[in-house]
Amino acid sequence: MTSINKKKRLFLVDASGYIFRAYYALPNMSRPDGTPINAVFGFSKMLMKFIEDLLLNQENNFFGVVLDAGRTTFRNEIYPDYKANRDETPEDLIPQFNLIKESINAFNVPCVEKKGFEADDLIATYCRIAKKSDLHVRIISADKDLMQLVGNNVEMFDPMKQKLIGVEQVIEKFGVPPEKVIDVQALAGDSVDNIPGVPGIGIKTAAQLINEYDNLENLLDNAQEIKQPKRRENLVEYSDLAKISKKLVTLKDDIPLEDNLDIFKWRKPNEEILFSWLKEQGFKSLLNKASAKLENGKQLDQNTKNNNISSNNIPNTKNYTLIQNVQTLKKWMNKCVLSREIAIDTETDGLNPLTCNLIGISISTSPGTACYIPLKHIFYETQASLELDETAKEINDTPVQITLSDALNLLKPVFEDSGILKIGQNIKFDMHVLKRYGINLYPFDDTMLISYVLDGSKHGHGMDELAQLHLQHETIKFTDICGKGKEAITFDKVELETAKNYAAEDSDVTLNLHRVLKPTLVRNHLSRVYERLERPLIPILQKMEQNGIKVDVKKLVQLSKDFNDRAKQYEQEIYQLAGKEFNIGSPKQLGDILYDPENGIGVKGKKTKSGAWATGANILESLSSQGYELPKTVLEWRGLTKLKNTYTDSLQSQINPNTGRIHTTFSQHFTSTGRLSSNEPNLQNIPIRTQDGKKIREAFVADDKMSLLSADYSQIELKLLAHVAKIPRLIEAFHNGSDIHATTASTIFNVPVENMDPLIRRKAKAINFGIIYGISEFGLARQLSISIEEARNFINSYFRQFPEIQTYMEDTKNIAKKKGYVTTIFGRHCQTPGVLDKKANIRSYAERAAINAPIQGGAADIIKRAMIQMPRAIKKSGLKARMLLQVHDELIFEVPDKEIQDTKNLVKAVMSNSANLDVPLTVDVGVGKNWAEAH
Repeated sequence: MTSINKKKRLFLVDASGYIFRAYYALPNMSRPDGTPINAVFGFSKMLMKFIEDLLLNQENNFFGVVLDAGRTTFRNEIYPDYKANRDETPEDLIPQFNLIKESINAFNVPCVEKKGFEADDLIATYCRIAKKSDLHVRIISADKDLMQLVGNNVEMFDPMKQKLIGVEQVIEKFGVPPEKVIDVQALAGDSVDNIPGVPGIGIKTAAQLINEYDNLENLLDNAQEIKQPKRRENLVEYSDLAKISKKLVTLKDDIPLEDNLDIFKWRKPNEEILFSWLKEQGFKSLLNKASAKLENGKQLDQNTKNNNISSNNIPNTKNYTLIQNVQTLKKWMNKCVLSREIAIDTETDGLNPLTCNLIGISISTSPGTACYIPLKHIFYETQASLELDETAKEINDTPVQITLSDALNLLKPVFEDSGILKIGQNIKFDMHVLKRYGINLYPFDDTMLISYVLDGSKHGHGMDELAQLHLQHETIKFTDICGKGKEAITFDKVELETAKNYAAEDSDVTLNLHRVLKPTLVRNHLSRVYERLERPLIPILQKMEQNGIKVDVKKLVQLSKDFNDRAKQYEQEIYQLAGKEFNIGSPKQLGDILYDPENGIGVKGKKTKSGAWATGANILESLSSQGYELPKTVLEWRGLTKLKNTYTDSLQSQINPNTGRIHTTFSQHFTSTGRLSSNEPNLQNIPIRTQDGKKIREAFVADDKMSLLSADYSQIELKLLAHVAKIPRLIEAFHNGSDIHATTASTIFNVPVENMDPLIRRKAKAINFGIIYGISEFGLARQLSISIEEARNFINSYFRQFPEIQTYMEDTKNIAKKKGYVTTIFGRHCQTPGVLDKKANIRSYAERAAINAPIQGGAADIIKRAMIQMPRAIKKSGLKARMLLQVHDELIFEVPDKEIQDTKNLVKAVMSNSANLDVPLTVDVGVGKNWAEAH
């Protein structure tokens, strides 16, 4: 490397170029646990080289690594297509980014990044600051975009060519001095970054024009005098794009950053931390070199550097700290900054994140090391405390804690630092809580969702289960410290030492789980599912839950009364039919009434394994279809009482008094196919096919001067079946906009589409949807009230006409049996337990689930993609719509009345383009003042 003069310098490393160069230059490498590390190794080797050549013997130098905080920056607001044609980040590079940050920390190198800005902008700003301090800057990068910064106190160094870049080298490359590089770039554009420039003008021509006209603005003002017709025409026509391009290529040097450059003051790495980290990655050559350089040739006994970290259990020794003063919290915040990867957990006095109070926060910075910060604990009279005298009680009335405002002021910069990864278990809950206290948690990882993506069916994804499964660790249970039932206390009443052990363990276990589970995503080729579908959805769902949906309380009260009155009428009818009063809700009493040999309805009843009468809906429906009035009336009564108890009564108690809205919770980890679920309350199960169900939806209303907009994918599962099974006739029918059920009926029953008997179309519709769910001959016969033989003939005819479907079904079952899972079109693994079971009924059910999973899971992935894209699209368009609910294939929005048409167009465009299938994705959109009107 070129020799350095004795003048103090600030060395700034543009990390992105190094990371990608190392990734593509080095062969595939992985740690023993399977985590890819080729880019990490190359980057770490580079850091070692810098320390060796630039810093080790010149400790007065300043040194820092500058990172990009993400692809989206202020430039995307200027030009939304900026960098739009960049390739997706390779899947095996994604998990290496955090390891690279670990490397930077291990080498004790200062690191900066800032959300919304590129590394180049940070470098430009630090160059300006350094100039005021008469500090020379050397930018370690070959990026041509940084050449505009070269000047009196700034030079670049190309590490690949081992070449200094000064003013002469810039002129050699661009044909203009550094201060005019942006004008040349604005004209020439850049296909890599998708900067438009002016068509037909390259670097050489741009340099000639700028040298002649001095700058871009002067050139555009005088474009009419350009002699070449096409060039003149393009300069006039694309002048606005040239001006936009200049804004894109101009580096911002006025980002609000700390003026004090002491943050870049380099200090030697902590040998124990560095050696331990290098050993953990398996970087033996770097380990030997580091110990030789930092220990002046003395090799350390690596056996003494074992930090007790294992890939499958937590450290034997735990260091948990109770933080009760600002000074200690400040030290821990410094630890967090150095760690660059922390696990956090909030402790609250309730389970509703929108109403509970924050009681404390735990943080883990490394395995076995964690702290608990109590904030709102109160003195609680346990049996032990009852023995204290009154003076002691008064002293202990409020445990020693940092004030909430002091704690939040220290936590906020760290929790919002884009360079520090925050890891949580069900982190959406923590994000909700912290948001209410003014903290926007970013960036983040969620061990619960990582576990779910890895295996959505075999086990639970709670921390206790995961700790037992992956760490062989038995956690302290919440009930162990807070009790159960009526004797349970809230967490604010837990004694501090006990609270510390419980809360600190939560974050410690979460960090350990992350280190075990995250690399497994890569080994199982599931990083893309987590990074592109599940993790980006977390803040989207958080916002939807926060938005909630407005409810008309008077409507619910009215419906409750109506359902109650009608149910009472049915009660009286049932008593008359039965000849006496009884508890209709009791299966035993109802069974006695129905199946009593002397006074019953004259049929023999069935009993369950427990010996009780079987009185389920299927039994009653079967009896009703045979003409029995009593079971039919009981079904009517059941339907009304369920609507009243489950919905109209319950929903009233679930309205948030502060917002007047219901805030459901969306869960990403409950279903095996990737579908979202809604709970507390479940708004996905409100009946829609019955008139009474629609009445309940009428109670969900829009705010004043707004309407609800419902956007629903049309026949998406049938379309996915046509796509994955490659069925030409169905694909053609969907492209032609044909009635798909009529088309199917025409094909399998050999009847014309025109003037088709509705009954025949209904049969085809039942088969179409039944096939997706692996319907049996018995199931179809029952659904269409036909014989099993007739149902068998229908299904056989269907497969003869659409042989691709039967091939898909058989192939899918074989894949499930071989791999234990099937895959959606976006790579999600849907587990298929039971496909090899010896019991035919279990095996048959598992096979039907396997056939359906890629279809239902693909539909779930598609709507998730649309949900992730939607907020950005709404913001970009300047619209004010709010996404409120997701119900399977439907999205519900609250839209200002004056923006309805624009929002309809936008929503349809985003949803219909969220996947590229062989068939068009069509979206049905409705608008109304309530949900029923909109649907």
